[in-house]
Amino acid sequence: MLVLKRLIAFVAIGLAVVGSGGAALAQGAAPATGQPHPWQMGLQAAASPVMSDIIWFHDFLLYLITAITLFVLALLVIVMVKFNAKSNPIPSRTTHNTLIEVVWTIVPVLILVAIAVPSFRLLFYELKVPTADVTIKATGKQWFWSYQYPDAKFEFDSLMLQEKDLKPGQPRLLAVDNDMVVPVNKVVHVLTVGADVIHSFAVPAFGIKIDAIPGRVNETWFKAERVGTYYGQCSQLCGKDHAFMPIAVRVVTDAEYAAWLEDAKKKYADNLSNPNMIAAAQPAQ
Repeated sequence: MLVLKRLIAFVAIGLAVVGSGGAALAQGAAPATGQPHPWQMGLQAAASPVMSDIIWFHDFLLYLITAITLFVLALLVIVMVKFNAKSNPIPSRTTHNTLIEVVWTIVPVLILVAIAVPSFRLLFYELKVPTADVTIKATGKQWFWSYQYPDAKFEFDSLMLQEKDLKPGQPRLLAVDNDMVVPVNKVVHVLTVGADVIHSFAVPAFGIKIDAIPGRVNETWFKAERVGTYYGQCSQLCGKDHAFMPIAVRVVTDAEYAAWLEDAKKKYADNLSNPNMIAAAQPAQ
C-alpha cells in the first residue's frame, strides 16, 4: 500500500509539472491584459523582452524537471518490479559499478551547467540598463506610490481606488487614481526608493521586481511592447496596508504620451516647488 501511494504521488507530481508548463505556454500566447486571471496557472503573458526571456527560462526548467521526474519514476518502477523479493529471491551482492557512478556524477553537473548558462544570461540582461528614453523615480510610501518624471520636472501620487470609485473594466484592488504613463516600445528606466520602510516595485507582465529601500536608490528597466494597462503590487511586507498599494502602468503611443506629458505638467504644476524634486537621480553603486 505504501509503495502504491508513493507511485501515485510521483505520477501526480509529473502530471502537475507538465500541466503547469502547458498552462505557462498558454499564458504566454494569450492576449496581454496585464493582470491575473481567475484560475490562472503559470506566469502572466509577457509584455516586455525581459519577461519573454523569463517565461522561456521558466518553461525550459519545467520540461527539464519533468524529464528528470519521469526518469526517476521509471527507475523506481524497474527496481520495484525487478528487484523485489518475489522476482529476485537471491539478491545480488554487487556493491560498486564504475560506469553508473561516473554517469551519476557527470550528468548532474551537465544539467546544472545547462541551467546556469541561460540563468546568468538572463540575470545580466535584467541588470544591465540600456540607454533610457524615459526615466521615472518611483517612491514607495505607507501605503501608496509617488512617481517623479525628472526630465519633465513634475511628480504625483498614485493611490488605490476604493471599490465605490471603480469604473467598468477597472480591477478591484489594482486600479489607481493616477496611472504611471509610459510610451510604447521605449526603454523606461525606473529608479526606486523607500520613503519610510522597505517596499518593492513589481510588475509581473514586464518581468520587473526591485526593492525600494530608504536611503538608497535602486534601478530596473522595461520596454513595453504593447499598448495597454499593466498592474503590479508592492511585493515587500511594509505594514498593515501592504496589500493596498498597487501599481498601474499605462502604456500609450508616442503621440498620446506627448499629449499626456503636456497635460501632466500643468496638472501637477504645484509640485514643481517640492524640495525633494530632483533633476535626475543616479543609482547607488
